[in-house]
Amino acid sequence: MSARYKLPAGGDVPPAVAARRLALSLEAFETALPSLLSRGFPVPDPDTGNFDLEAIDAWRRSRNPHLFPSDRLIVGRTARDASDVVPNRLARVRGG
Repeated sequence: MSARYKLPAGGDVPPAVAARRLALSLEAFETALPSLLSRGFPVPDPDTGNFDLEAIDAWRRSRNPHLFPSDRLIVGRTARDASDVVPNRLARVRGG
């Protein structure tokens, strides 16, 4: 019988633990990593090389938005309409 390994609930983890989260061996994970990254898989921390487990889980759920509609990844702020912004800024500049 193989030993059980309990994955942590979250936080930054080394590649071997990130691989386990995907049910892969470390070798299979390292082989698949370039393809995973091209599909938006979370990049490792540049200083530690560790992966964020919450980000991995969010990435996994984002592959099935019909099952997890509230977990959509938000890439960044959306642009505001200039017609909503400019008049207020001009009024402030003009002292109004």
